[in-house]
Amino acid sequence: MESRLLCVTLGLMITTEPGNAQSSHSVSEENHRFVIFMLQVRGFPAAGIIMVAAPLLLLLLVPFAPSSGAQLPTQGQAKELPIATNGQIFPWDRMRLPKTISPLHYDLTIHPNLTTLNFTGVVRIQLDVLEDTSTIILHAKQMQISGALLLAPDGVKPLQVLEYPRFHQLSLLSDSVLTKGRKYEVQLVFAANLSDSFHGFYKSSYRTSTGEVRVLASTQFEATFARGAFPCFDEPAFKANFTVRIIREPRHIAVSNMPKVKTVELPGGLLEDHFDTTVKMSTYLLAYIVSDFQSVSKTTQHGVKITVYAVREKIDQTAFALDAAVKLLDFYDDYFDIPYPLPKQDLAAIPDFQSGAMENWGLTTYRETGLLFDPEKSSVSDKQGIAKVIAHELAHQWFGNLVTMEWWNDLWLNEGFAKFMEFISLDITYPELHVDDFFLGKCFEAMEVDSLSSSHPVSTPVENPTQIQEMFDDVSYDKGACILNMLRDFLTPEAFEIGIIRYLKRYSYQNTVNSHLWDSLTNICNSDDLDKGRMEHKEFCSKRNLSSKWYSGDELDVKAIMDTWTLQEGFPLVTVEVRGREVWLSQERFLKTDDPSLIDGFLWQIPLTYMTSASNTIHRFLLKTKRDVLYLPEEVDWVKFNVDMSGYYMVHYAGEGWNSIIRLLQHNHTALTSNDRASLIHDIFQLVSIGKVRLDTALELSLYLSRETEVMAVTQGFGELVPLYKLMEKRDMAALENQMKGYIVDLFRELIDRQKWTDSGSVSERVLRSYLLLFACVRNYAPCVTKATQLFNKWKDSDGNMSLPVDITMAVFVIGARTPEGWDFLFEKYRHSLQMSVKSRMKVAMAVSPLQDKLKWMMEQSLHGEVMKTQDLPDVVVSVSKNPRGYKLAWDFLRTHWHTLIKKFDLGSHSVSYMVTGVTNQYSTREMMDEVRNFFSSLTEETGSEMRCIQQTYETIEDNIRWMDTNLPLLQAWLNKHSHRAVHEDL
Repeated sequence: MESRLLCVTLGLMITTEPGNAQSSHSVSEENHRFVIFMLQVRGFPAAGIIMVAAPLLLLLLVPFAPSSGAQLPTQGQAKELPIATNGQIFPWDRMRLPKTISPLHYDLTIHPNLTTLNFTGVVRIQLDVLEDTSTIILHAKQMQISGALLLAPDGVKPLQVLEYPRFHQLSLLSDSVLTKGRKYEVQLVFAANLSDSFHGFYKSSYRTSTGEVRVLASTQFEATFARGAFPCFDEPAFKANFTVRIIREPRHIAVSNMPKVKTVELPGGLLEDHFDTTVKMSTYLLAYIVSDFQSVSKTTQHGVKITVYAVREKIDQTAFALDAAVKLLDFYDDYFDIPYPLPKQDLAAIPDFQSGAMENWGLTTYRETGLLFDPEKSSVSDKQGIAKVIAHELAHQWFGNLVTMEWWNDLWLNEGFAKFMEFISLDITYPELHVDDFFLGKCFEAMEVDSLSSSHPVSTPVENPTQIQEMFDDVSYDKGACILNMLRDFLTPEAFEIGIIRYLKRYSYQNTVNSHLWDSLTNICNSDDLDKGRMEHKEFCSKRNLSSKWYSGDELDVKAIMDTWTLQEGFPLVTVEVRGREVWLSQERFLKTDDPSLIDGFLWQIPLTYMTSASNTIHRFLLKTKRDVLYLPEEVDWVKFNVDMSGYYMVHYAGEGWNSIIRLLQHNHTALTSNDRASLIHDIFQLVSIGKVRLDTALELSLYLSRETEVMAVTQGFGELVPLYKLMEKRDMAALENQMKGYIVDLFRELIDRQKWTDSGSVSERVLRSYLLLFACVRNYAPCVTKATQLFNKWKDSDGNMSLPVDITMAVFVIGARTPEGWDFLFEKYRHSLQMSVKSRMKVAMAVSPLQDKLKWMMEQSLHGEVMKTQDLPDVVVSVSKNPRGYKLAWDFLRTHWHTLIKKFDLGSHSVSYMVTGVTNQYSTREMMDEVRNFFSSLTEETGSEMRCIQQTYETIEDNIRWMDTNLPLLQAWLNKHSHRAVHEDL
């Protein structure tokens, strides 16, 4: 019955049209083959195929022409037939590849020409056939395929090639069936241009100190760009081994994931480097570079050779990265209890690089600012940033490379873990960097996005390349890290460590989904894996087993808890109300919206922590229901939930709760940790935006900041107060705007006055100094402006040779860039500087200048890419958009160059979404909302209309409008009252 129904269904696909009778025989043969292919790839039994195909021969004698209206049944829904570039029907209609064939090994030879800026190549792929088939579907994008052969046991046969650009797919059609269980090889000859974007196999260049431009070629394959460099099965679950050969000129070197085995001389003076075969890995992790880089090397305690590559004139800035990589790879080797499986780990600083870095196995690649450190010119923030980037990429060698997510919907299993491990690893290897002081900021950044209805679950379905690119966002990275930190705190660090080591060992060289991780973190002390583990883990479990249980309640269900954090978007707001000895708890979704229906239907299992005025003990409670009640042993003056903000949730203190906390902060703020103080500042101002707390209450809490000295609490105070006047800068309300600016300066005046214009102190003290002096100078605080002007003039008079303290350079440059002469001098120094961190500070200073012609010119130069790198354009555009003299210029630039930008940076990329949200997120008028909506609604899906960042933009502007409408009168009244109170106190 099934065969007859399928025969009829497929028969409906054959249409006749007048004028298409020529070549009917060959077309009919192709379509006979197509019918068989379609049945094979849909898993139809071979016997059934013969039954179906024979009756169809009569139908296939009818002249055939593909019709755009032809329909193909797919999962019960009609769908347009995919048509290949030659007009034939393409035998696969889905974006994901079929599972009929799996690659085992790629033999890849690549020859880039750095003069003509193109490349040629040959790839031979060994295949494992999992189902009988006559078609091989794989990926290729924007390349010419000039030969395709099947290397079968019975000889070499040509394959017909069909291309379907919409899904970046190739179909290789065989005359004979590839039999299940057998191995075959295909060989493809291909050619393409080096990409002029930042992905695939792309061109990069740099300028030497003498002005010579030199070209190199490098790869960036994550997420879906390996297909632009060679034909491949470009999905993470299709893991294989790779053997790479690269043809180059003698003046260049080539590097790849594995060490070079030998170099062969070729006719014409060319050389061919042969690299060792990789371990089994996904296509997005393959990498190769052809350049004239120099290198420095060291060996880890475990015998792994670490090499850092950079352009010749910057190789002296690689020492810190080399030492950090050695130290961190040794740390991970020990922490994960799994030896790093490759003989070497390279780190390469690429002059043109879109993201921060990439974890290619054995050849990690970086922006130059993410790897190069000059002890004389780089800041402690630079050092901290570089250490975090290296820690992130090396963590990926285990989380992501050794164990890889099954599909991009679970990208967070890679990125959330790598972000989380930055802090775990650096806390131990570089304690002096105080990275723990800054982890909180990651959770606040994630909550900013996650509080919008356009947010997405940590694990969310994605299909096309744009959707995949959009997954590389604050939710996957920062929220992923924050919920892992919450789970670690809940399970205990020791239990968490045992569980993730089990996860890595159990799934090495495999692909995973969420549930594999939760299973590995469940019953960690009842595992066969423990017998093979480290002694301290066995001791931990034996101690825990002596006590009844190390958590209360039923058997801990990690999956049930964590599914509530990964499979639904958003995060909870926990409302706490103390009534005598009772603490009433309730939870709801925290959402910035005026539609209450969007809050319903969300429930989390929340690992609550709390402490009280009566005890420093941290108490724990798992809130599984919408409401619950806790009982305290005695009445208390105050409670603080989410201790150190180890949990990914906000807290609202109802009744007298906020007042009791405000009193505590005003009289004894150090009774709480700086993390607790920062989280209180964050939560109370965020609660104003949803109407849970009045603005004047939040401002009363902020008054305690005049006595605050810790970096996280101070910067969070700025983070909540500064945006209030930034909204006003884009409206005509100078009086209130200046009143607000004056309040903030007054609040931190004593702390600003205490700052020395030197590089002394701890990392956190130095970061705080840079922040405070920059703020003071931007806000025209007279002592700061005077000092910075003097220093800039001295530096300028010395032609930039005078050594400025690193921590204060930003403040000095910002003041200097306010005049045309100062701006031009800075730009000349920017052009010729080889110190990447100095260039970064100069770039920011130039972008916050009030000189509008300079701002416009700077954006245009960044787009052009010769003097200012195009990779820096998103930062430049967003910096200009925050400038009260530049925000209209940035918005006009974004609209004017939109099509160029999405081609260069790619739809869905973090760079594009950063520009969209960064340029628009301080608008707060209905007129600007209409202007923004008019532009984005004019786009098509191909030019970005479906991107999530556009919805985020709409929501953010609406939230700003609501905030201003509700709170401006309150703000005005409070500032008036406060200034009157301050004057009275002075008298």
